[in-house]
Amino acid sequence: MAAKKACESFSKSLIEEVHRWGCLKQTGVSLRYMMEFGSKPVNKNLLISAQFLHKELAIRIARRAIELENLPYGLSQKPAILKVRDWYLDSFRDLRAFPDIKNMNDEREFTEMIKAIKVRHNNVVPTMALGVQQLKKGMDPKIVYEDLVEIHQFLDRFYMSRIGIRMLIGQHVELHNPNPPPFVVGYIHTKMSPVEVAMNASEDARSICCREYGSAPDVQIYGDPDFTFPYVPAHLHLMVFELVKNSLRAVQERFMDSDKVAPPIRIIVADGIEDVTIKVSDEGGGIPRSGLPKIFTYLYSTAKNPLDEHSDLGIGENVTMAGYGYGLPISRLYARYFGGDLQMISMEGYGTDAYLHLSRLGDSQEPLP
Repeated sequence: MAAKKACESFSKSLIEEVHRWGCLKQTGVSLRYMMEFGSKPVNKNLLISAQFLHKELAIRIARRAIELENLPYGLSQKPAILKVRDWYLDSFRDLRAFPDIKNMNDEREFTEMIKAIKVRHNNVVPTMALGVQQLKKGMDPKIVYEDLVEIHQFLDRFYMSRIGIRMLIGQHVELHNPNPPPFVVGYIHTKMSPVEVAMNASEDARSICCREYGSAPDVQIYGDPDFTFPYVPAHLHLMVFELVKNSLRAVQERFMDSDKVAPPIRIIVADGIEDVTIKVSDEGGGIPRSGLPKIFTYLYSTAKNPLDEHSDLGIGENVTMAGYGYGLPISRLYARYFGGDLQMISMEGYGTDAYLHLSRLGDSQEPLP
């Protein structure tokens, strides 16, 4: 009941305002625009950025709050979902209560406030996962996952929107860094080496594999380490880490009791005109074709309760994604956020190839669910 009461603590007028703002049009931003705009973080640009976010974040957050009220199968009433809805309503109220941004003093205060909003939403992904688990517990186990298509589509929209909100806030906050490293514009690295990011992500995944199994297969990376293009290294790290971790686990489990040496994971980085493609190949036994559609769903993890972990799944320490099977669908959203994609091809009895396509041009607008 506690969560229910919390919801009632929001005034009727606030809820009406949320519905008004939720009808306004969102404005997408491209990677290229963020990069060009942020390359000159002069006061005038910071002010324009803050004024844009003051309105844009309110619209995006209002839309999510409304969606959280109207979920199928009674999901909206689950305690964990009510908690997430309260975070969104609190953030909307903070944004609307903030006066118009007229000078750099206002801008600094606004930046502190959106920083706090980002922290408030740190645990949204595991909390939503908990809500879905609460729903599954009470559901007839005979319900097949095709029936839950609405929930999958909602979670795709919800998490995609969250990636966008966190990117916009993080980008604005980072532009205040007085001494950015060379070639870094907020969250974006204008000369990011995909081979280097893949090496770091692979090492992180191997160290987790070693911790869990006592050893880890090798990872071999093919590609030009000097090739660079503009992208968000934290997003790429998260995606490659997830793919390599899955491959390591599959190979490790397949060869654990075998006399044969575990075959390496191979990563190939190719630079095309439109796309940079990263292929992660393993010989971990593959996935049956009937199981392939399920690997991008949110409702199939047998893993432990996600909220045993307390970490920010937005950016940075993504180790807990091992915990509850959200890694692949969320990685695919990160790829699609800047116009790329993630595809899996499997040979049952042999292994799996993951193709991570990243758009090289940086022109595509954010997808705005």
